[in-house]
Amino acid sequence: MAPGPARSLGNRAATRRTAALLFGWAAAGVAATRLIGNGTVRSQGTEGSEGSPEGPEQAALDHALSAAASTGDGEAVETLLAQGASVHAADARGVTALIAAAYTDRVEVARRLIHAGADVNRKDTTQQSAYLIPTADGFLELLQLTLENGADVRAKDSYNGTGLIRAADRGHHEIIAVLLRTQLVEEVDHVNRLGWTALLEAIILGSGGPRHTECVRLLLEAGARPNLADGRGVTPLTHARQRGFSPMIALLRAAGGR
Repeated sequence: MAPGPARSLGNRAATRRTAALLFGWAAAGVAATRLIGNGTVRSQGTEGSEGSPEGPEQAALDHALSAAASTGDGEAVETLLAQGASVHAADARGVTALIAAAYTDRVEVARRLIHAGADVNRKDTTQQSAYLIPTADGFLELLQLTLENGADVRAKDSYNGTGLIRAADRGHHEIIAVLLRTQLVEEVDHVNRLGWTALLEAIILGSGGPRHTECVRLLLEAGARPNLADGRGVTPLTHARQRGFSPMIALLRAAGGR
């Protein structure tokens, strides 16, 4: 049966979007070939292709896939995958289509890419992954998606920080609540390169408001040591006092802080 008018129009629209994405990358013309020659796009699949340069046609597909993923264009993503775009390809910054989708919180596109084989633990050159990005940016649904698909909760960022530390910094207590139900609870007192734990980050980098205070409460409840000092020997309670964070001071005192 021939497709109806609405479907035909939809298919043509998807084709136009895909063509536009490809044209955007093809606009560089010969430059695309030069980029591949310099190893800008690399396919890092599991069949011995790791680090091997691809041809310009494949590079255009892979670039278009990342662009579509970043904007959340699910139809274009489906079309490009069907045409052979690789979920394993990355640009010079190590950004794959899944990482691009994660940066802009495109959950449904991320779900499709994961289903196609994208790795939630793969990192870009800044040590961000589809799992780590939502811990700092507060993308709760995306975080849960990565956890359901094999996220390594012990992964660290460029500061040797855990997802808990990243969430505490921003006051994302919803993220902390989820992470504390994983094995990461065993690293509640992990210290990053700055000499800070998640508890210290919630105080030092926090506003003292309800969101960061809730982070402090959750971390203490999960067993964070209230007297584990920073690299200069300053305790969480002292930091809270210096900033006049009264609700945090009360929580720390109740937990034995001094």
